[in-house]
Amino acid sequence: MFDVVLLAVAAFLAGLVDAVVGGGGLIQIPAMFSVFSTAVPATLMGTNKLAAVFGTAVAAVRYASRVTVAWSTAAPAAVAAFALSFAGAWTVTRVPAEFVRSILPFILVAVALYTFKKKDFGSVHAPLHSGGRERGMAVAVGAAIGFYDGFFGPGTGSFLIFLFVRFFGFDFLSASAAAKIVNVACNMSALIWFGYSGHLMWQLGLLMACCQVVGSLVGTRLAIRHGSGFVRKLFLAVVGVLILKTAVDAIRRFLV
Repeated sequence: MFDVVLLAVAAFLAGLVDAVVGGGGLIQIPAMFSVFSTAVPATLMGTNKLAAVFGTAVAAVRYASRVTVAWSTAAPAAVAAFALSFAGAWTVTRVPAEFVRSILPFILVAVALYTFKKKDFGSVHAPLHSGGRERGMAVAVGAAIGFYDGFFGPGTGSFLIFLFVRFFGFDFLSASAAAKIVNVACNMSALIWFGYSGHLMWQLGLLMACCQVVGSLVGTRLAIRHGSGFVRKLFLAVVGVLILKTAVDAIRRFLV
């Protein structure tokens, strides 16, 4: 019973954090591995995606009803992410992800320093592109992040928000809204793969999905109420945690 409560709480917190800045997997995945220490990792990842797809979908709908979503950017990025996330999941079964693991802490440090240094970063919504250039860049971003999500995954939502702010001129709130659209596509693509390969615990996944939905509703409400400044602060906090986690993982692999 304690294990079920632990996973329910973890799913709620994951949904809340993920709805604002991404990174919910930092909470949910370690909780699942601690409870099911002998389970097949792919099954835990598939169950995580089952819960996450509901949370991100609810967050996306919530944002769309309250924030003006840049569909001309989000839609092409989502389509590309769906296709490349599947390709990434297929690739990781054939090519080890050790190189990505080794460089991820450095990428995250660069993202955090850039965001922290530029105090006005993401404070104003001033789209930089339109027309074919906007769609082309959106496809490129969606393809890259989609492949990364399928191939490795940690911090996908946070990377999306950073890229939408940095290269498209979105504020943090609008970037978070667009990121949820793309994240839904990534999660759906991965879920199809895991479902096809039988790596799902349906009952547990649906229970955690309910908790994620509640967390997502709370998270989107906080983001919409407090605006881009709040999202920026939480973004930096989550990226900081990501840096610590990936650095510790890298040190452990080096010492083993």
